[in-house]
Amino acid sequence: MSNDTLTVEAATIADADIFSQRQALSAHLPEWFRSLQQAHWARYLELPEPRRLDERWRFANLRRLQDIGRFSPTPFERPEADDLVERAQVVENCAGRLLFVDDNLAAAREMDPELEKQGVIFTTLGDALNRHGDLVKKYFMAETPDLGSEKYEALHVALLRSGVFLYVPDNVEVKRPFVVYNFTQRNGGAIFPHTLFVTGRNARATLVDYQAAASPDTEHLVIANAHIHTGDGAESHHRIIQNWNERTLSFQLNTNNAQRDSQAKSIIVNIGSAQARQEVHGKIFGSGSNVEMYSVNVPTGEQEFDQRTLQTHIAPNSRSDLLFKNALLDQTRTIFSGLIIVEENAQQTDAYQTNNNLMLSEEAESNSLPGLEIKANDVKCSHGATTGRIDESNMFYFLARGIPPAGARELLVFGFLEEIIQKFETPAMAEHVRSLLAAKFHL
Repeated sequence: MSNDTLTVEAATIADADIFSQRQALSAHLPEWFRSLQQAHWARYLELPEPRRLDERWRFANLRRLQDIGRFSPTPFERPEADDLVERAQVVENCAGRLLFVDDNLAAAREMDPELEKQGVIFTTLGDALNRHGDLVKKYFMAETPDLGSEKYEALHVALLRSGVFLYVPDNVEVKRPFVVYNFTQRNGGAIFPHTLFVTGRNARATLVDYQAAASPDTEHLVIANAHIHTGDGAESHHRIIQNWNERTLSFQLNTNNAQRDSQAKSIIVNIGSAQARQEVHGKIFGSGSNVEMYSVNVPTGEQEFDQRTLQTHIAPNSRSDLLFKNALLDQTRTIFSGLIIVEENAQQTDAYQTNNNLMLSEEAESNSLPGLEIKANDVKCSHGATTGRIDESNMFYFLARGIPPAGARELLVFGFLEEIIQKFETPAMAEHVRSLLAAKFHL
């Protein structure tokens, strides 16, 4: 079957033969991977769609999910994307760069050759499957979020053909960040970006996933998946900047897996999408480890940002910290549902979970559902949620000094979000995030 048969008009997710078409174009991939895709396609067809009575979809708008069959997996073709190559300069002086447009590699892989000599692997997932198949197989889909989107995760794996594999071997420290750019371009297209980030024993690295749309007017389905595996004594930093256009339905399904004495830290910035579902599961497998998960969300218009989280402590003497901050404008909605689980043997766990919501409109809606499930008896755990409006005394302070109301509000919102923004390692990246958030106030 030629690539030309996979057009947006002819092959949507709802077409019965879409999976067989995609498999026919993936004959070069390992048999174990193709079999796994087959199993996930069957799982996707078997699993029911989310229902309103499902606790893991409580408060969510399910209408858009009923129409995903109209989207088409993007064709296998080299995109015309010179302008997007120019836009892919958010992270300067990086250790490596990959650029995808509609799930197709749009520019040559860039990587510091000295790192290759040290055994670092930074390449496309397809290339890694063929050249490092056993290593990929060890980690690929070894853990999943288990937070409600299993049907869409199965679709992701079944139709997956694009992604990045970053492997940093034992005792290698990479100070500059790796960066992956994913752009959507084709109207009505569905993409399935996948990130597999592995740090070996005592290794250290940072990976930035930058997501954006080429145009504000096209429609897209994005089901993205990121799995971070942090080895004994290692340190991993994962950053996601989500800026799809506001006609996109997006999923971000993440697991952060920490082994003994490791540091696993992640930040997600949500700006775009009509409706964004974010699932993050921090899994602590080794004692002495520390998992930190942060998120900044600024919805405007009628955007819905749906956040579901888990912090699972399996090993003793470990720590996790989760802080999600939402600043809501207009007729937007956010949902936060978080749970800390401490298993019976995970004594001396130290876990925190906080969701803070700043309401900037009378019509915005915020829903918070924090929770604890403690099976051990020697732990220190807390959870909480706050929802409030801008302090009028602070507004008066700015207005009395000649700052107009819109500017005063923006300054106060940035003060609220700065606690997380400043956690970006490089000042240039933090400033870029500030500029994206500032643009939300000037639409």
